[in-house]
Amino acid sequence: MAEIDWGEARRYLGLHRPGGEVDGALEAALERWGAAVTAAARPRALWRRFPLALGEERVSLAGMEIHSAHLRRHLDGCGAAFLFAATLGPEVDRLTRRAALTEVSGAAICQACAASLLEAYCDECCARMAEEVREEGLSLRRRFSPGYGDFSIRFQRPLLDALEAPKRIGLAATEAMMLTPTKSVTAVVGLSPEPDCRPGGCAACGKADCAYRRP
Repeated sequence: MAEIDWGEARRYLGLHRPGGEVDGALEAALERWGAAVTAAARPRALWRRFPLALGEERVSLAGMEIHSAHLRRHLDGCGAAFLFAATLGPEVDRLTRRAALTEVSGAAICQACAASLLEAYCDECCARMAEEVREEGLSLRRRFSPGYGDFSIRFQRPLLDALEAPKRIGLAATEAMMLTPTKSVTAVVGLSPEPDCRPGGCAACGKADCAYRRP
């Protein structure tokens, strides 16, 4: 099973910034709540491959007509994509709510540990997806989720519906298109005959003032 990346968890807590010291009490709380998050998590994921068509600032995929220059550029050269969804399950949400009642920093630490664990789990899933297409000479593009750039968050629900995610892994979207359980991810993962050598993560993001930006 995926494990918490403690460096990432500290970054989510803002401890990578100047003055972000980790004393003994905070380190103990990180370990305690991190262990609780790992015990509560019930990771589940699914993905499904669809052909795609690219137009001018537009992507046609799984019955969705997505007007997004950013997603279109990200998928340039791809002829198909995986729709992907993953969740840590509802128990992590319940743990975070309980933590908020028992320890001032508990909920924030749970959120940070869960975010790190979810990212590690998604990376594991993508490694399995890459294996599925390796013999075809295809490589995966990085995950691109609704809400990134101009890829509208309103595509959460049609993406989930295309995967039958509410029925298969208990992952749904609210009226405001927020995922529930909250520690969940949906994404489009392009399939390309060329390896993706472009920068990803913080290096590819123009928001230089982000509090979580890696140094």
